[in-house]
Amino acid sequence: MFWSFLIIVIGLSLFETVSSIDNAVINAEVLATMSPRAKRWFLTWGMLSSVFIIRGLLPFLIVWIFNTKLNALQILSASWSSNPLVLNSVQQSAPVLLITGGIFLIFLFLHWLFLEEKKFGLPHTEKFFMSKGVYFYATIFLLFFLLTYFSFKENIFMCLGLVVGALLFFITQFLKQKAERGEKKLLKSTSNGLNKILFLEIIDSTFSIDGVLGAFAFTLSIPLILIGSGLGAIVVRQLTVNNIERIRKYVYLKNGAMYSILVLGVIMILHSFGFQIPEYVSPLSTCIIIGFFFWKSTLVLQ
Repeated sequence: MFWSFLIIVIGLSLFETVSSIDNAVINAEVLATMSPRAKRWFLTWGMLSSVFIIRGLLPFLIVWIFNTKLNALQILSASWSSNPLVLNSVQQSAPVLLITGGIFLIFLFLHWLFLEEKKFGLPHTEKFFMSKGVYFYATIFLLFFLLTYFSFKENIFMCLGLVVGALLFFITQFLKQKAERGEKKLLKSTSNGLNKILFLEIIDSTFSIDGVLGAFAFTLSIPLILIGSGLGAIVVRQLTVNNIERIRKYVYLKNGAMYSILVLGVIMILHSFGFQIPEYVSPLSTCIIIGFFFWKSTLVLQ
């Protein structure tokens, strides 16, 4: 049991760290334009909200939405409880929760693959899809249609999960695009004040959705998600302050994060349809994929 929890926490921390690199880059660029006092305030109180509120409260709320009959303590201890009511409630809601997160993550990967500028970690594959960017919306529509068709036969509520996951994707993409435009304005601004701190807090909240939904591919346990994602968020904060330029040199880490997101999304969808996948597959696949692209990045530095 201990080793299982340890593997999950390590996988969660690694996934949270690598998938938040873009967040760390934006934070570092904006912080460079702020006064020392504003920086200290954000790195202290921003850490509290980022780790303990956003990454703690958000997964709790997600599980509660799908298990409204459970109280806070039951949800918090769901994966460790022997109470049949708790276990059955979580088990019944799991397919809907997992397919919500799964479709969100796969759409996120496809958006990156088809439309986003990138360093080509797998040149032939990624160049091909970048040249076919016009087919992005057709691809996600076809995928959504097929999953809706099979979900309708499996569990009607899974169709609702697909809709929620797709909506979350489009909302977060809109917010990220707004954030990119807002960042450019703030970098030109001479203000050291509240607007930059609020901007960074909103950015953290938006980027945390990816990590929180991906975390459910590792476990449904809120305590483990809080520990693993919290550790990853702390690492991201340290990278923001001390080593962001060094991390930028590892040019294929973003590729590793996105391919991990694809694998986790597929695992979540397979789980939602009843496929039994061992618990260690998510953290192991994450470590292998990110490790491969980290190694590939080091070759560029040599």
